[in-house]
Amino acid sequence: MTRPCIRDALTHENPLITPLAHDALSARLIAQAGFKAFAVGGSAMLAARHAYPDIGLIGLTDMADGLRDIAEAATIPFFADADDGYGDVKSVARTVAAYEAIGVGGLLIEDQDRDHKQQRAEKAAAVADVAVIEAKLRAAMGARRNPDTFIVGRTDAYGPLGLDAAMRRAERFLALGVDGVFIAGLRTEAEYRRVGDAFRGAFLSAAMFEGGNTPWISPADLGAMGFSQVSFPASLIFRVVAAVQDGLRALRRHADGTEPLCPFPQAETARATLDRAVELDRWRAIEVSQT
Repeated sequence: MTRPCIRDALTHENPLITPLAHDALSARLIAQAGFKAFAVGGSAMLAARHAYPDIGLIGLTDMADGLRDIAEAATIPFFADADDGYGDVKSVARTVAAYEAIGVGGLLIEDQDRDHKQQRAEKAAAVADVAVIEAKLRAAMGARRNPDTFIVGRTDAYGPLGLDAAMRRAERFLALGVDGVFIAGLRTEAEYRRVGDAFRGAFLSAAMFEGGNTPWISPADLGAMGFSQVSFPASLIFRVVAAVQDGLRALRRHADGTEPLCPFPQAETARATLDRAVELDRWRAIEVSQT
């Protein structure tokens, strides 16, 4: 299946809104909800697939296995977290080749120190030397075989080094020729405005997290600030976890005899949505055609 590329999606939506898929079903539902693209982050996918935190526990093979499942269900382009490239420049080249073979439309390569990796950028303890991440980004651009593969340089330098240092790194990434940049861990609306003004005209990514002490800014406002893409890294996985936990608690009370379980009022709607997402009618049609 040939799906549109990231650049195609950018022509249809500005800023490009990318929910994070954590498995094949969520990727299919994102497309059916009308989004033009999505993203896959290590944190949500590793939680859903392995019940692991995103603190450097996995490598390229683990990530590629999860991405392959998602790509097979995806009909729209998607970005994928590539961490630090899972090693040196040779590993970065291998990562790009593996991601392109899977069908990933865009890769984010970051500078956070893998030995001290944290799940949230503002908590980053250390970043690689700027020369190291620049070499990795050059290797990524040199390794791609599809000119539409989008390479985004992500810096987590704000946490350990401050915003000025992070912005300098992003400037250097763009000078290398990457397709876009992501300055992770911004903490105030004023910082988003400053970054948007500084990089207006370049592909610039933003991430909106629910909860915590980070600002909650609308996509329209972020677009006006100069951001090209807005991701929502935790919005789906948080809601999935909450819904599963609520359902299990209710089922446990039902099993204990303390409170009857009321049938799910939206069961028929949910069933229809699930059947559509798994393309039940298409598979049934194949079955019927062979009888």
